[in-house]
Amino acid sequence: MDVVRAVLRADQRIHGIVRTTPLAYSFHLSNMTGCNVFLKMENLQHTGSFKARGAISKLLSLTDEQKEKGIIAASTGNHGAAVAFGLSELKINGTVFVPKNASQTKKHAIQQYGTELRTYGFDGLETEIYAREYAKRTGMTYISPYNDWDVIGGQGTVGVEIAHQLRHVDAVFISVGGGGLISGVSGYLKDIFEDIRVVGCSPKNSAVMYESIKAGKILDLESKPTLSDGTSGGIEKDAVTFDLCRELIDEHVIVREEEIREAMLLFMEHHHMMIEGAAGVTLASFLKNKDAYKGQNVVLVICGANISLKTLSNVLGDLES
Repeated sequence: MDVVRAVLRADQRIHGIVRTTPLAYSFHLSNMTGCNVFLKMENLQHTGSFKARGAISKLLSLTDEQKEKGIIAASTGNHGAAVAFGLSELKINGTVFVPKNASQTKKHAIQQYGTELRTYGFDGLETEIYAREYAKRTGMTYISPYNDWDVIGGQGTVGVEIAHQLRHVDAVFISVGGGGLISGVSGYLKDIFEDIRVVGCSPKNSAVMYESIKAGKILDLESKPTLSDGTSGGIEKDAVTFDLCRELIDEHVIVREEEIREAMLLFMEHHHMMIEGAAGVTLASFLKNKDAYKGQNVVLVICGANISLKTLSNVLGDLES
């Protein structure tokens, strides 16, 4: 399926249900870097993450029979909360599986919508595989966080909004986990802005898509602990996003945990909003390569705001009084 077509179909479906988020010009980052920096504020989306777009898009694509049998999802948190939100909005029953080590903040974010929560495994990929098998056994519909064209299309509606909000974009920085967000957004924006540069941003402790692209195949790699829990974990062996990421990402930037932490602190200090680690990865990657984009219009997709108090405390912990 063509990415642009998937995005436009999703945009028609979800219009009026998800929020159109601001594209905010950052005076601080622009002055600091010599670039024209714009922040796509998906931290202000329903559930505090862009994931609401893909979940709603998929749910609205289902048949009445599929809705009646119920929905299964698996997630480290944000996708689960997005599916739970969608189920609540559309009055559909479902269950969300999360790894046993998922943060309490993200577990609560799922449960508050009245959706059943179950735990399995310790890695996102392990949880996904189990949930998919469970859905198959029960005849329920499994909604992937990224390995689904309707989900990719939904995430890509971020790009539709960016194209409406800014006349020209030279580069877009997007965090990469399973690749759904960057596949949808870049697939759409490259059709609008011929010379746009797409930069994939990953934490060093869990750069599975980057390492897989280097190897030319999807790798089964262990992820180390990272502030960017929203992008952490493995990739399904048949993920459609793998080939899309290989084709659409022009440059990869890998950042260390301290770089992520510093970027999160900078954003919180100057923009007075919390962001999660995956959004910190995007900002850290841009700051690492800022000199290559002087004078250009750069969009940073601030993908989410869901951070636990424990993680926030760790990020703030070493600040001098």
